[in-house]
Amino acid sequence: MKLMICGKGGCGKSTISSLLAMKYAKCGKQVLVIDSDESNYGLYRQLGADLPRDFTQYFGGKRGVFNNLPKSDPDAKLFEHPWTLQDIPQEFISEKNGVKLMAIGKIHEAGEGCACAMGALARQFIDNLNLSSDEIVITDSEAGVEHFGRGVDKAADAIVMIVDPSYESLQLSEKIYEMGASIKKPVYFILNKVDESREQLMRESIRHPEAIIASIPESTEILSKGLKGEALDCDILELQTAIEFLEKQAN
Repeated sequence: MKLMICGKGGCGKSTISSLLAMKYAKCGKQVLVIDSDESNYGLYRQLGADLPRDFTQYFGGKRGVFNNLPKSDPDAKLFEHPWTLQDIPQEFISEKNGVKLMAIGKIHEAGEGCACAMGALARQFIDNLNLSSDEIVITDSEAGVEHFGRGVDKAADAIVMIVDPSYESLQLSEKIYEMGASIKKPVYFILNKVDESREQLMRESIRHPEAIIASIPESTEILSKGLKGEALDCDILELQTAIEFLEKQAN
C-alpha cells in the first residue's frame, strides 16, 4: 500500500509519518518512508535514522532529472522497468528499527531553482514501485496542495491528511477531499494535537467526518522529543485504529 501524507504547514505531517512508519514496522510490515518535502530537514531525526543522499543524485542531480525528461516527450520515463523495494540502491537509503528512509531531494542553496525535478521524480518513482502485501510506502509531502498540482498523489493508493486544530487546516481538508475525489483517490483524515473539546469541535466542522480514521492527543512527550531532534519512539495507541482501518481498505 502506498500512502500520501499531506496537510498544511505545522500540522504534524512528518510526526505522524514517522509514528505511523514505526507502528507499521512493529506490526511486521516492510516500511519505506519517502521524504518528498524539499524544505524539511528533520524527518530523519524523528525516525532516528541517518540523513540519506538525495535520490536526484541517482540521475546526476536536478539537471540530470530534467535531461532525462525531454520537453518534446511528455510521456518520457525515468525508469526502464518497475522497481521493488529491493531494487533501490542502498546508498540512497538509511534504515533504523525496521524502517527505511529515502529523500527525493532538498533545496540546498539559495537561488538553485525550483523543485520541479523533485516533483517529477517523486511521481514517477512512487508510481513505478511494485509492492508485496506486507510492504508499505509512506510519503511525507510538502505543505499545502502543490503535490496535487505535480500529480504525485496519482501514484498513491490513499491520501491521509493530518488536520490540526486551526481554521486553515479545516478549510484545507475540504479542498484536499475534493482534489482526492477528482483523481479517484480516497482521502482520510487524522486529527492531530487534540483534546476532547477540540476533537468535538473539529468533528462538527469537517464536512466529511466519516473520513476521520484517528484522533491523536496533544503530547508533551512528542513535543519534547521533536524540539530536541530525538527519535519519536512513542507508542501512540490511537494510530492502531488508523492502521487497522487502512489495512481493511487495502484488503
